[in-house]
Amino acid sequence: MFTLLIVFVVLLLSSSFFSASETAITFASRPKLHQLAKAGSKSAKIIRDLQRHLSMVISAVLAYNTLLNAAIASVLASIIFDFLEENSTIAAVGTSIFTGTIILVFAEMLPKTLAIQDTTRFLMFAAPSIKFFYNLFLPINKALSFLITLFLRAVGVKVTPVDHHASVEELRGAIDMHDGPGQDTPHEKAMLKSILDLGSVQVSEIMVHRQNVTMVNADDSPTEIVDQVLACPYTRLPLWQGNTDNIVGIVNTKALLRAVRAHSGLLDDLNIIDIAHKPWFTPESTDLLEQLHAFRQRREHFSLVVDEYGSLMGIVTLEDVLEEIVGDIADEHDVTVRGVRPQPDGSFVIYGNVTIRDLNRQFDWELPDDVAATLAGLLINQFRILPTVGQIFNWRGFRFEILRRQRNQITLVKVMPAAQVIQSTRK
Repeated sequence: MFTLLIVFVVLLLSSSFFSASETAITFASRPKLHQLAKAGSKSAKIIRDLQRHLSMVISAVLAYNTLLNAAIASVLASIIFDFLEENSTIAAVGTSIFTGTIILVFAEMLPKTLAIQDTTRFLMFAAPSIKFFYNLFLPINKALSFLITLFLRAVGVKVTPVDHHASVEELRGAIDMHDGPGQDTPHEKAMLKSILDLGSVQVSEIMVHRQNVTMVNADDSPTEIVDQVLACPYTRLPLWQGNTDNIVGIVNTKALLRAVRAHSGLLDDLNIIDIAHKPWFTPESTDLLEQLHAFRQRREHFSLVVDEYGSLMGIVTLEDVLEEIVGDIADEHDVTVRGVRPQPDGSFVIYGNVTIRDLNRQFDWELPDDVAATLAGLLINQFRILPTVGQIFNWRGFRFEILRRQRNQITLVKVMPAAQVIQSTRK
């Protein structure tokens, strides 16, 4: 009897270990194990390698656990029958109930609950044992997996290898679920998601439109050009000649000032075109990730955006791309333009050239940014008309009121978000 009790305890502890291992290796964080493995943890390297064959590992653990539970039931039955050998019916019923309870509580629920509490610490302890038993059962497990695969194919189920690499969607989900204690957490989450979006955002969505670009006419006198450059807050200005689509160079303020200082004659004798740098043109369909790499390779911070016909659409700078990640970067020379003005009633007065991406990021809206880059473009694209001043549109819970229009361009819009629309309707 004493020997049977010892065997029972050993089997129960072994079953508990495998139950906890199954739960821990399934719920363990792959990124965390990856970092621990990079830091030199041998146990983390073992578990990381085992997770690449997760289905085989789980099959081996379940097989061991099934055999152990069967052995537990057999040993426990022997113990109970020794006590109740005079009444076999009671012994049989008692064995079924007691064995099921013992296995459910101590071999399944309890170890799985403990494993979930700290999966990483448990795996650091259990990794060598899991690897040993996995390798011990590997030949039989492979044979069983082969038979299972044949059966699934026979019934029309296609078996494909599981890709354990984190997808972009998983990264987005992990970022959304992150909830740190600091007040900067929302900003950090927005930055991380913006990095993931770089490959799907085109330069045409973040560029400065040509109508807002300060340009210099090469046919003006050098004195006039110098005065324009000094009066402008920007470091680089496109230089055009004949018409604004014919960009012949980029005037750099520092290069111009160096040339003026080095010039000993009359200022009007300067050749501005010779001082200007060669323009660099970027197609509007270029994504931000590609543009960022191009900026680094060319060691330039300024590019002209053109459409498929070669017409100038606007400019994009390295700062524009970085602002897409970290948010607005202002310096002492920036021209302060309030693109969004909050109103007392909860609405916003917004300039038509404010981008949809900036609005979504700032206010957590979900306006579509795949059909148009700016608020004005979105309204025209959605309603297929050129609205008049005072016209109101209700769409996706938002209320849009046209406040100002210059010629064929919407310049000012009052936007009432969905929550404020509902509240004002109730009132």
